[in-house]
Amino acid sequence: MLNSLDLTGRVAVVIGGTSGLGHAIALGLADAGADVVPSGRREGLVREACAQVEKTGRRSLAVPVDVVDRHSVDALRQRVLEHLGRVDILVNAAGRIARKPTVEVSETEWRDILDVNATGALRACQSFYEALVRSGHGRVINIASLNSFVSLNEVAAYAASKSALLSLTRSLAVEWAASGVNVNAIAPGVFVTDLNRKILAETERGRELLWRTPMKRFGCAEELIGAAVLLASDAASYIAGQCLVVDGGFLASGVNS
Repeated sequence: MLNSLDLTGRVAVVIGGTSGLGHAIALGLADAGADVVPSGRREGLVREACAQVEKTGRRSLAVPVDVVDRHSVDALRQRVLEHLGRVDILVNAAGRIARKPTVEVSETEWRDILDVNATGALRACQSFYEALVRSGHGRVINIASLNSFVSLNEVAAYAASKSALLSLTRSLAVEWAASGVNVNAIAPGVFVTDLNRKILAETERGRELLWRTPMKRFGCAEELIGAAVLLASDAASYIAGQCLVVDGGFLASGVNS
């Protein structure tokens, strides 16, 4: 068990691994020894992320993917198997969010968010299942959310999708554990990214989120890497159906003043 966190020789596919938290996880898995395929819809970002992985001395492969298109997901899987020979780790980090009063959310907007955040993860899990079984120590890590547990204002579709994703994680863990595939999730708290930096710093919503976080600071993307490496590694050989919350104490918090 001395080297149980070492991912050398493993191949990881990180869908949604070209930006934000998924990108940090992709690079963290590479630093832990894995060959990593970070993918997403935008080809330019895919190539940039792959180049960063290769700078760590690991192998990568630039293949864009759209999780709402099963053929695209299957094509990614096939290319990875052809070029890298195996898949040991699948990270589902692709996500979509929109803030809007729920009474105004159209059915199309609702479906679009669930299609990416929940059904997209299902497509990827189904597509990569056989490869993960053949690995002998397959790992699936779904990126859930605080919204998997609690509600935040005017993001009902996102919350529903992330609650569904957590439920899917548990269901697949029960079904796939006997096949040697461990399915778990990570629920990030409030992390600063390029997309939300201004909102967190300059709005009342951001100030309230900070006030509700016992550590009195937001997370840095690199602070998710430890959880991801753990769940991807042999150290997680008996962990299945769990959601590791990385939130600075947000969910544990009650009245603090």
